[in-house]
Amino acid sequence: MMVLNENQSLKSYNTFGIDVSARWLARFASADELGEVVDWAGNRRLLVLGGGSNVLFTGDVDGVVLLNEVKGIQLLNEDEDYVYVRAGAGENWNGLVQYCIGRDWAGLENLSLIPGNVGAAPMQNIGAYGVEIRDVFWELEAWSLEERRVKTFTSSDCEFGYRESVFKRRMKGQFVILSVVLRLRKEPIFHTSYGALREELAGRELSIRAISEAVIRIRRSKLPDPAEIGNAGSFFKNPTVPVAVHEELKGKYPGIVAYPTEGGGVKLAAGWLIEQCGWKGFRRGDAGVHARQALVLVNYGGASGGELFALSEEILQSVRLKFGVELEREVNIL
Repeated sequence: MMVLNENQSLKSYNTFGIDVSARWLARFASADELGEVVDWAGNRRLLVLGGGSNVLFTGDVDGVVLLNEVKGIQLLNEDEDYVYVRAGAGENWNGLVQYCIGRDWAGLENLSLIPGNVGAAPMQNIGAYGVEIRDVFWELEAWSLEERRVKTFTSSDCEFGYRESVFKRRMKGQFVILSVVLRLRKEPIFHTSYGALREELAGRELSIRAISEAVIRIRRSKLPDPAEIGNAGSFFKNPTVPVAVHEELKGKYPGIVAYPTEGGGVKLAAGWLIEQCGWKGFRRGDAGVHARQALVLVNYGGASGGELFALSEEILQSVRLKFGVELEREVNIL
């Protein structure tokens, strides 16, 4: 049965720790309970919230916040090379990663310690250290708010892009993800090309657990723990520019950090661009930029969402002026 609260603070439901409130907060653990909530809500605004690790609230929510608590991890099927694992959208992402590593199911190890819940993973097409969820994605089930029924999405249906999917663009706000099926390998293929990861693994025997532990060490050394300081991880996407633009920038800034992409462009390190503009470690009141990673905006305790958003605007403008490059926010602004 659905659980409904009125005038509920959302401070503990977003990793920035922004103290806003929802007119109503409803929890659901199944498609049937979600249907109950939607029927009750009528024409009220609906906002689905998972782990709250990729959102910035800039004001109170005058509507119904839906807290996705669909749980469960299940081995659906296996063949000679793969296992097919279904996880509820309300499961903790890193919990799922460690569950799979513990059973020698390979493919998620590079995505260790990414904050948030399973349902947000395909929505954002999360990625780290050379791996994205689309590399292991099989299908998902999502509930159509318009048709009031469950629909299955394949990888092509999801229209994955860099930190993008159909759920962030063309079908934004139309579906609630209920579960995700991943296809994981019985025999691992190791992805260790990223410099920091390769260095961390030097001299160690390669395994999916070793890679996971190395990723966790790197992330903990560079990224603040949301339990200690409010943040949503990387706030900005790494921008992709044409080769000619990269060559021009490299002529002016020989130290620019960049990586070639499969599409023929060049991906620039947004953190480097922001740092060159002098933002790393910047603080104004309780809103700031992390001292060890310029990609991360932080709430030192009492910052408002509006203050953090304004800071992000200043950063975007300074990178545009200095480098002629447009940054894009990875975090959802609400």
